[in-house]
Amino acid sequence: MIRFGTSGWRAVMGEEFTFNNVRRVVQAIANYFKQKFAGENISLVVGYDTRFLSERFAQEAACLLSRNKIHVYLTERDCPSQALAYQIIRGGQSGGINFTASFNPPKFNGLKFNVETGAPALPEVTDLIEKEVERIRAEEVIPRYYPDSSYIHPVDLQSGYLEFLQKKVDFEVIKKSGIKIGIDLLFGTSREYLDEILEENGIPIEVIHGYIDPYFGGISPACTEKNLAELKKLVTARGCTLGLATDADGDRFGLVDERGKVVIANYVLALLLEYLLRVKGWRGGVARSVTTTHLLDRIARNYDLPVYRTPVGFKYLADLFIQGRIIFGGEESACLAVKDHLPEKDGIFAGLLVAEMIAVYGESLTELLGRLFKKYGKMVGAQTNLDLSPGISRRLNELIKNPPDQVGRRRVVSVETMDGLKLVFSGDSWLTLRFSGTEPVIRCYSEAETRREAQALLKLGVRLLC
Repeated sequence: MIRFGTSGWRAVMGEEFTFNNVRRVVQAIANYFKQKFAGENISLVVGYDTRFLSERFAQEAACLLSRNKIHVYLTERDCPSQALAYQIIRGGQSGGINFTASFNPPKFNGLKFNVETGAPALPEVTDLIEKEVERIRAEEVIPRYYPDSSYIHPVDLQSGYLEFLQKKVDFEVIKKSGIKIGIDLLFGTSREYLDEILEENGIPIEVIHGYIDPYFGGISPACTEKNLAELKKLVTARGCTLGLATDADGDRFGLVDERGKVVIANYVLALLLEYLLRVKGWRGGVARSVTTTHLLDRIARNYDLPVYRTPVGFKYLADLFIQGRIIFGGEESACLAVKDHLPEKDGIFAGLLVAEMIAVYGESLTELLGRLFKKYGKMVGAQTNLDLSPGISRRLNELIKNPPDQVGRRRVVSVETMDGLKLVFSGDSWLTLRFSGTEPVIRCYSEAETRREAQALLKLGVRLLC
């Protein structure tokens, strides 16, 4: 059964992710647009990442859409998700389809769907597409057709996106600071984007994995501690000020400090929020998902700013962004939204903004984190997954309906059920139990002021389910 999760539809190639199923989903999207824009010209941007068969899936989608008399702007090469989103906005397209499974292992592929604002589609849209997919039989989309080449147009995303990005970051201050940046492109789509814009601005860089490998060097193209081992070595061996990484489709970031230590995404978000408020003087709403650090809450309270809480999924942050209700939004999975940028995750921009922050402050990441923790205290997170079973699923649903008022010796001060169950305790500590939107697991998260407290909370959460 084809379902859109927190970030599009993802599945194992050769199992659920097949050409027949891709055609059904693409036809369903075509039907959705033909109903929404009846009698109007419809145009979609179609892109892809560097994994096996992604380009072939994109070409097949272009052929099918052209048969539906929908104009297709097919990317000339693999592209970051945010570059595709920018093209939708710049070109006034009706939406976009990107073939990528983001940070998932090489055996997966996926399809991300963006609407005319450039933002990821919300559930009210993807629910309609899912129903349309169920209605379409596989034999209805067997490719007994030739593409209508008059509806297919090649498009270069790189130049437009880099020109846009050039105006969003103070490259001059980065250059003058003399910092040197290590870059791990993880065999993904940021190649000739992140490295090129830094080189064009005269900023010294050291680059690894800047070429296509559909199997991502035998790892998942995610910015995890394990996967950034080579970047950590590069930073220390070459004397870099920091290391930047992006995942397969360039929308998520990874960061390594000057000592070769990975800085977790929650701390990066907190540093950037404090920088934008303190140095740039921004004011407005701050948003985070239910599993993201409460350091953002502490910073927002310090500046007397409202905090919006959302379910997991960048599309909810993007919706607040489009409504103009927030100047900053973040997710613990290395996703960032800031005002005047894009309603889509952008790992390239996030990394460059960190470089600008370091250059402006004239301090190392270690020093900046120390100052942040001294001002707001340190929050430490913990996470584990539980395989989904009927018993555990039933228990979580029961807890959502009847949340406990105490867990161990900790009294619950507030409860959130927008995405699973979140129990908040005194001192900004919390526990979240939720169904994954991409895998058959229950994700368990906790955060407290010490690692010991966070692990203890996590164990109590597992006991609630088991």
